[in-house]
Amino acid sequence: MQSSAQFLIAIGSILLIAIAADLIGKHSFLPRVTLLLIFGMLIGDNALGLMPEVITSQFEIFTHIALMMVGFLIGGKLTRQSMDRNLGQTLWISIFAVVMTFSIVSIALIAIGVDVYLAILIGCIATATAPAATIDVISESGFKGKFANLLIAIVAVDDALGLLVFSIGIAFVSSFAGAGNAIDPILHASREIGGAVLLGFAIGLPGAFLTGRLKPGQPILVEAISLVFLCGGLALWLDVSYLIASIVMGCVIVNLAKHHQRPFHAIAGIEWMFLTIFFTLAGATLSLDSLASIGLIGAVYCVSRALGKFLGGNIGARISGASKPTQRWIGPALLPQAGVAVGMALAASTEFPEYQQILLSLIISTTILFEIIGPILTRHALNRVAETSRAGPE
Repeated sequence: MQSSAQFLIAIGSILLIAIAADLIGKHSFLPRVTLLLIFGMLIGDNALGLMPEVITSQFEIFTHIALMMVGFLIGGKLTRQSMDRNLGQTLWISIFAVVMTFSIVSIALIAIGVDVYLAILIGCIATATAPAATIDVISESGFKGKFANLLIAIVAVDDALGLLVFSIGIAFVSSFAGAGNAIDPILHASREIGGAVLLGFAIGLPGAFLTGRLKPGQPILVEAISLVFLCGGLALWLDVSYLIASIVMGCVIVNLAKHHQRPFHAIAGIEWMFLTIFFTLAGATLSLDSLASIGLIGAVYCVSRALGKFLGGNIGARISGASKPTQRWIGPALLPQAGVAVGMALAASTEFPEYQQILLSLIISTTILFEIIGPILTRHALNRVAETSRAGPE
């Protein structure tokens, strides 16, 4: 009974604080994502210690639910029309942002004396971004122009690209450092990505036909939730990427369900509730102890990762013929980094135990900074592009 009371009180308090964060965010330079993370850090074990264990112990399930919904909604924005307009720019910017980030981070770390193989692993991890934070900032800003659509498309493919680069990096280090079979990481990544795509299609195809029949032209909430939970649960059970599976499922449904008027509006109404809990718990469970231990490596990693995103985004946008505002601001908009990077660090530390301490300390510590500062830059980029669009053609 006591644990149930603590659970309900904590959830209710978090949601009330989210309302305050939303109001403050509208009248300050801080996005609500950053405000929720800071609030979580204040009430977590690092500060006041007010977050009950009955809530923090459920962080994993809240994370899965929130990211499944984010993936589903991202996929819902990848219509055939939007992809026809943005496909070239999406691919060029994504590829260059990943390649430049990996290259600059790896070279910078090697230059300050970091072991070559460790620098390669960290460079691979640096390519990952934060879909949940990015999508929430876009939603909060209310900006629905071409730049926002392009950013959504880039975030949609970033997880797959980052995972692919990471698997190649692990295979390379395994081969040359003698840590094991270099083929296994690539096969695992291929299975994780390919399996997720197949699962997304397997659920999305019947979902496109069946949803929206109970209430003609308009799916009801239970239909959307059931698809998200089914797809995400099967992805976790099959050990494939539930984020990619959810994106593919959403993309299939939005492009094939011709009888739908707005296939995804039902779930959008409750998505923010789960994201609120997710971001607050993320802040509460972050460990600040490792911040002091990363020193020069952490500073070089943060600067070089930001430089890689800025340059990669700019070069990719120039090559693809994107507008001047897009060239200038797409890199800063890609700066947030969160759970995907931590997951990569955990996988790499398992594969290479000798690097475990530095990998986890570095990535967890810098994730705190990127998840707080990144959304600020994303919102600033959206605002600047919006101002430019109002002043004249983008």
